[in-house]
Amino acid sequence: MLLVLVPVGLATVIGLFVLWPDGEPTRAEQVAQTYFPPGTTYPDGEIVSVETFDCSTDPTAPPAECATAVVEVLDGEGAGDFQSIELPAEVVAAGVGEGDVLVLTRDAGAEGGPTFSFYDYQRDAPIIVLAVAFAVVVGLVARWRGLASLLGLAFAFVVLLNFVLPGLLADNSPTLVSLVGSAAIMFVVLYLAHGFSARTTTALIGTLFGLTLVAVMGSLAVSAARLTGLTSEETTTLRTYDPTLDFSGLVLAGIVVAGLGVLNDVTITQASAMWQLHEVSPDMTWRELYARGMAVGRDHIASTVYTIVFAYAGAALPLLLLFEVYPTPIWTLITSTALAEEVIRTLVGAIALVLAVPVTTAAGAFFAKAADTEAGAATERRVTALRSRFAR
Repeated sequence: MLLVLVPVGLATVIGLFVLWPDGEPTRAEQVAQTYFPPGTTYPDGEIVSVETFDCSTDPTAPPAECATAVVEVLDGEGAGDFQSIELPAEVVAAGVGEGDVLVLTRDAGAEGGPTFSFYDYQRDAPIIVLAVAFAVVVGLVARWRGLASLLGLAFAFVVLLNFVLPGLLADNSPTLVSLVGSAAIMFVVLYLAHGFSARTTTALIGTLFGLTLVAVMGSLAVSAARLTGLTSEETTTLRTYDPTLDFSGLVLAGIVVAGLGVLNDVTITQASAMWQLHEVSPDMTWRELYARGMAVGRDHIASTVYTIVFAYAGAALPLLLLFEVYPTPIWTLITSTALAEEVIRTLVGAIALVLAVPVTTAAGAFFAKAADTEAGAATERRVTALRSRFAR
């Protein structure tokens, strides 16, 4: 195991050291700063009164209702002041009333003094309640291992926010950045959540194999399909900030990062099944252990493939609804730029997932039998030592 993990671990550490962002603002960040007035803040504001008015512009369209709201600024500079803001029709349609708390933008550099406007709804309470509930449920059900997985999740976000995302905005290779960052996350997350054991190492080997396969296949698929990556409003905005970004590479990086969770799930489950089978029947040969492990793996593959496809379908549901109303042949839609990216992302991830199962199963069977051999050799050495001692 060490012959595999030590070189990969060293390569990951070296990759983090070489590719770690220098902390200087990237081109995209520098340009983005010019789009936001300096000194802009986002205070909360509570609605004191709301007065609606008709803001329809097309007499043939359904009537639209906007509103003028008086809000009390709750924090930051100007706290306690009352400000009048305009609420667009979509905000009024979603429902607003006295006592609601909104997130405002405060432009400190506006002529005539600071100005306030609507930015978003305030969602602190539901998000915090759900996050706490999630942590409590994980802790109660999975206990210390569940809490360790939450720490691993926190580490993963640290790597994503401080290494992967800044690295993708810099001049580094998106493929290398995503692979190195993903490998670093998996090394820490797996051992932190599941402990240092041959079982965890088996899952790590399967996960690293799957990530490498995703990177290789994704690179070939993105190139062959000529995916530009410019299929959403977000990527179009990024191109405005920095047109030199490798958007095809960002597609590949997204495929690699998206494969982290599902690969981790499949490989750790498969590795655990292998070691459980071995503990129940340690007399099984490597071939028998592998065959029984693959019987479990095939069921896992069948269910997880559905998970991948439905997860991507759910994320792209608004896009699918648009395609439903377009009078375009179905195959033309599937191979279109907007949908082909999701299709290729799904297929690459599914292929890597499926192939990671036999690799993890084979590694689990090998390490389990190797542990038996090592244990038997250790026992034989102890017996020989005892015999030698009694012979004296």
